[in-house]
Amino acid sequence: MTTSTHPVPGEPAWLNAEERRLVGFAAGAAVPDGFGWLDAKGGVEPDRPTETWITARMTHVFSLAHLRGDPDAAELADHGLAALTGPLCDGDLGGWFDEVPEGGDAARVRERSHASSGERGLPAKSAYPHAFVVLAASSATLAARPGARDLLTRALTVFDERFWEEEAACVRESWDADWTATEPYRGANSAMHWVEALLAAADATGDIRWTRRALAIAERLVHGVAAAHDWRLPEHFTPDWQPIPDYNRDQPDHPFRPFGSTTGHLLEWARLLVHLELALERAGEAVPAWLRTDAELLFANAVRRGWHADGAEGFAYTLDWEDRPVVRQRMHWVVAEATMTAWTLARRTGDQAYTEYYDRWWDYADRFHVDREHGSWRHELDPSNRPAGSVWAGKPDVYHAYQAVLLPQVGLSTSIGAALPATPQEGGAA
Repeated sequence: MTTSTHPVPGEPAWLNAEERRLVGFAAGAAVPDGFGWLDAKGGVEPDRPTETWITARMTHVFSLAHLRGDPDAAELADHGLAALTGPLCDGDLGGWFDEVPEGGDAARVRERSHASSGERGLPAKSAYPHAFVVLAASSATLAARPGARDLLTRALTVFDERFWEEEAACVRESWDADWTATEPYRGANSAMHWVEALLAAADATGDIRWTRRALAIAERLVHGVAAAHDWRLPEHFTPDWQPIPDYNRDQPDHPFRPFGSTTGHLLEWARLLVHLELALERAGEAVPAWLRTDAELLFANAVRRGWHADGAEGFAYTLDWEDRPVVRQRMHWVVAEATMTAWTLARRTGDQAYTEYYDRWWDYADRFHVDREHGSWRHELDPSNRPAGSVWAGKPDVYHAYQAVLLPQVGLSTSIGAALPATPQEGGAA
């Protein structure tokens, strides 16, 4: 009998090898003003601008990789920090542009925009990339990278002054470049990532205020909205937080604001609720019982409705409000979050059923998403699990996949960065 020597997906040797492979692929994203959008073979797409969300997520990854002992990661993390304090940052009015302004000269572009009938020459300032600036700065602070703590202080001040809505206990979606007008829209996607970012910020600063803000966001959107919709989560809202269930019905495959229920976000929320529960517990704060209950209900309903929704392996990107698949493409980030949440709930509850899901989804990811030929993961598959690119062209970043392979290796904590040692491991990731 022949015994296979191929590591089992999801087990330590496989996770560790995949961790190193992903960091190596991500290193190719470095461009002079941050980190660029990578194509399917790992080359930077030259016609795309350098975006804040990608640069921040890559900076977060390299900061964690530095703590894991990767010998090249510190330089890459510092490169990302330089971009976030340089070309992506509005040094005059504060905050971060969604992308590097055309020509790289913010002041000149601003002057031109004011001189051209009110047309904006600068990108908007959105909650989504700002959340990742906080996440990157938090991880870089934990990694003791130069300038990271100052960046984190600035980013949290912007959050506090511009994005946090005290009356709603949630976040605004976006501003124009001059902080003069906000978009008449609120979104659950950016709010969810603020929960992740604020938990990391609490770990980096020791300030429980950020954990409390994360709890307030989760209480509104999960314990309030999702619970009221039978564990489906409308993601689009009016400025007074009334759901807009038909939002983008005519553009259902929008990469950031799709129509319908997004299964991957339900799974991601479930994991974040467990991190939040642990953060409150460790801080000696009152821990609402609904955090664990809602996490398990989100997970159970997401899996029941989303896995095999159209009869084929994988999670369909979106479902309508009757749980029928709308966009049937399979996204890499969804199965990455599924494995993380299954692992997290298995550790927190001891229920073996979660481990069975974990094993099943890592096997699926290994067979279909992991790209052994060109590197990283195939970001999108069609309903037959073949490579596709109608929603996500190329392989923009490794944030979801890297966290998925890292979490089971480092253990459960209040944030992923908090689970790592305060000084880099010697000899690289092990």
